[in-house]
Amino acid sequence: MEHSAINVFFAGNNFARILQGLWTSVWIAALSLLIGLVLGTLLGILRTLPNKTIRFILRAYLEFFRIVPTIVLLYLIYYILPRSLHINWPASWMAVLAFSLWVSAEFSDIVRGAIESVPVTQKESGQALGLSSSQLFRYVLLPQAMQLELPATINLATRVIKTTSLLMLISIMDVIAIGQQIIEANNQQYPSAVFWIYGLIFILYFAIDYPLSLWAKRLAAKQKR
Repeated sequence: MEHSAINVFFAGNNFARILQGLWTSVWIAALSLLIGLVLGTLLGILRTLPNKTIRFILRAYLEFFRIVPTIVLLYLIYYILPRSLHINWPASWMAVLAFSLWVSAEFSDIVRGAIESVPVTQKESGQALGLSSSQLFRYVLLPQAMQLELPATINLATRVIKTTSLLMLISIMDVIAIGQQIIEANNQQYPSAVFWIYGLIFILYFAIDYPLSLWAKRLAAKQKR
C-alpha cells in the first residue's frame, strides 16, 4: 500500500524546517515594519509642511516605490546596490532594507492622510492654547492621527507579510524556499506532496494574516460609527 504524502511532514526534520522558514519570513517582515513605520512617520510629517520642494521630493519617493514592482526592488537592492556601493550584507538584511524603504514610502502617505484628516477645530484649539508647531504635532495631531491610521497600518502589515513570499528569489531560505526544497527532495516517493506542503504554507500565512485583517476591519468599522 502506497504511503500517504502527508508522511513527508514527518520525514526527518521537515516540519521543523518549515517553521524555521516561517520564522525567517516573520522576523524580516517585523523588522522591516518597525524601521519603515518610524521612517514613514517622519516622512509623513514632512509631507504636511508647506515647503513645496520637500513635498515634491517625498511625493516622487512615494511614487517610485508604488510604481516599481517589489520583486524589481529586491533585485535592484540585492544585486545592483552591493556592486555599486561595495556593500557586503547578508541577503536577509538586504531584504530588510528593501522592505523598510517600501514600507516607509507607503506609510508616509498614510501618516500624511491621517494628519490632514484631523479636524481643523483641533488644530485651531491647540494654536489658541499657544502651542508651538512641534507641540501641536506631538500633543494634538499625532495622537489623533495614530488612531485614524491604525486600520491602514495593519493592512500594510498584512501586505508586507504576504510579500515575503518573494524572498526565495534572492536566495533567502524562507518558508516558500524550504517548502520547495522538501517537495523536490520527496518528489519521487511522494508525488502529491506538493499539495500538502503548499497547503500547510497557505494555512500558516492565513493564520498570521487573517486575524490582522479582521482586526483592521473592526477598527475601521468603529471609526465609521
